[in-house]
Amino acid sequence: FHLHITGIVQGVGFRPYVYVLAKANAIKGCVSNTNDGVHIKFNATDADGKLFYKKIIANAPQQATIIRHTITEIDREEFVDFKIANSIHNNPPNLLLTPDFALCNECKQELNNPKNRRYNYPFITCTQCGPRYSIVKCLPYDRENTTMANFEMCTSCKEEYNNPLDKRYFSQTNSCKDCAIQMTMYNNNTNSVLKDNDAILQEINTQLVSGKIVSVKGIGGYLLLCDATNKNAIKELRKRKQRYTKPFAVMFANENQLQNYANPSKEELECISSSISPIVILNAKQDRSISLNDISPNLNTIGAMLPNAALLYLIARQIQKPLVTTSANISNSPIIYKDHDALQYLKHIADFIVTNNREILTPQDDSVVQFTKQSKRQIILRRARGMAPSYLSNSNTINHNCIATGALMKSSFAIQANDKLYFSQFLGNTDTLEAQQYYSSTLTHLSAVLNLKPLQIISDKHPHYFSTELANALAEKYKINVTQVQHHKAHFAAVLAENYLLNYTEPILGVILDGTGFGDNGKIWGSEFFIYENNTMQRVYCFDYFPQLLVDKMVREPRLSALSICNNVTGSDVLLQSKFTETEWNLYKKILQSENQIECSSMGRIFDAVASLLNVCDKQSYEGEAAMYVQKLAENYFESNDYAMLESYFSTGAHLRRIPTETLFTGIVNDILKKKNFDFIAAKFHFSLVHIVEIAAANLQIKKIAFSGGVFQNTLLVDMLEKQMNKKELYFNSKLSANDENISFGQLVYVNSKIK
Repeated sequence: FHLHITGIVQGVGFRPYVYVLAKANAIKGCVSNTNDGVHIKFNATDADGKLFYKKIIANAPQQATIIRHTITEIDREEFVDFKIANSIHNNPPNLLLTPDFALCNECKQELNNPKNRRYNYPFITCTQCGPRYSIVKCLPYDRENTTMANFEMCTSCKEEYNNPLDKRYFSQTNSCKDCAIQMTMYNNNTNSVLKDNDAILQEINTQLVSGKIVSVKGIGGYLLLCDATNKNAIKELRKRKQRYTKPFAVMFANENQLQNYANPSKEELECISSSISPIVILNAKQDRSISLNDISPNLNTIGAMLPNAALLYLIARQIQKPLVTTSANISNSPIIYKDHDALQYLKHIADFIVTNNREILTPQDDSVVQFTKQSKRQIILRRARGMAPSYLSNSNTINHNCIATGALMKSSFAIQANDKLYFSQFLGNTDTLEAQQYYSSTLTHLSAVLNLKPLQIISDKHPHYFSTELANALAEKYKINVTQVQHHKAHFAAVLAENYLLNYTEPILGVILDGTGFGDNGKIWGSEFFIYENNTMQRVYCFDYFPQLLVDKMVREPRLSALSICNNVTGSDVLLQSKFTETEWNLYKKILQSENQIECSSMGRIFDAVASLLNVCDKQSYEGEAAMYVQKLAENYFESNDYAMLESYFSTGAHLRRIPTETLFTGIVNDILKKKNFDFIAAKFHFSLVHIVEIAAANLQIKKIAFSGGVFQNTLLVDMLEKQMNKKELYFNSKLSANDENISFGQLVYVNSKIK
């Protein structure tokens, strides 16, 4: 028999697993890795062969994901035993790439055991944990095809590697203290101060306790660490990193320590402890030993994580304090992952820099996840380490190789190679040169790993996005065409594909709310209602347009959104004029009177305007800051009122022809002038968004509603939709982020499905 298995089946201990199973069942044959999966040849009777096949599939290794498996009868070969054969490289790459896995419990136990030869070894791994995607050079996944190739295993490690009964049998990242990955510690004058791993671990602890900032090389890139109980250290880190209000993540040594500072649910604990080991946004306790407002200014949540690698585990275990843990970069720049870049650029941020000699090929930030309070629905905020490059089994595939380049903010790219889909990790905002280089190098590397020669390029419609310009350059390079897909239609296509709705016969309402996207009519869209039916998307509603005052400056200053949207709202000047100098006020009012304004329907800017009117944010230092403050105000109201809200700024009545933005803000301004509580107004605003979806669905007589766009990262809004509209069938992004990370996937789906 010949058995072919595809999916995430390399770097997860699949060959050793098959070997042990074959020996236990007295099966003779061989198992090997190739560029297109795992191949098993064996001799058996018909009954024994089918039983062996069923056992392999039913009890696959924990980290494996089997997508497809086939068994065929072949000509008999003579096998004297069962063996793991050398990998074969004959076929073109057609294999899912394995993500990086967090430190497993067995390795953790070894780290803590003084009698174990890997006691306190900061780079312990096995077949179930450690780096994979971040270190792979090419396929198949074997040691010589990774950045572990230069590390010669010691005698003991070789014995483990070749012992079928050992947990490190064919573990490609295997090493120990005798053949160690070596750290070096530098001060911020880039002078080497220590080269002994044990001594470095002790010095890291000493410096963190004394309030210093230490940068260490993690699985996906360099991280910055400081004591989360030391206000001065946190403030200094903010100053040096130029990250003044955006929340920091906090790493806890274990679940017990975490529960001293936060209130995780069962679902949140399971997620944070999984092999993905993401940052999970949790409700924080008001513990006096940790300064929540310095870590998450103006919020009552904390981005919590557990150590995902042995080095981080040892650091956290030793200090026994929560540690602020953030990507090593200047704000809005990509994570630093090369040693020479760390020494050059981090010396102005970190007091000490700890490198190691295992090279990172694919840098990644930590993935970020949150859960809604009521329904416990998981919402992915950032897909990166542990998730990328993932595969969505329910998506349609394209018959030819292509690249979709995504959007500008929260960028990603998607690749169709043969019959597999690959999605890059979060690549950030590509409006800086560093971010563009990061994006390009990641795409180049993954394309090389897959030996990709695209036959089609897909991009956003915005002519000035970096991703659009790159798509045009790639098309010229390969002498192929570019197909453009409108931003919000890509969002809609993504959520349809994730929920198996592309071939559904009944009409589906798509509610796409986000920041901005270039519209089919040349205007800036961002609050779009579509109907999907008969493979066609029709835009039926949006919020009334308003001027995009001063273009990109408006994104950074919510007060400008309020001024623009409320320009004709009676009473708004009283609330807004004090937010501007006299010169600004006169100039901006004059600009608003001109006819040559870019028109915008962005829900992101609508949230910003509400934030300014409620005096929680007039200028924001990071994307989504204002919206998060509005959400917090609304949550304050619902904590006392059990999600009860009966008032809307929209009235149910005549058939909906458009969504009147001015009506919404007239109501908000009137409530402010009536001295209504700001928590109440924020809650009423959220309820009004739910209500307008209800009105639209009722008028269109549609039962199925799909939601996408960055606004649906708002856990309160998602919970309210599910509670208020429980008689409707609601669908959300689940395997991808609702934000612009899913655009590249949606572009592929839109083109593949030939949506009109």
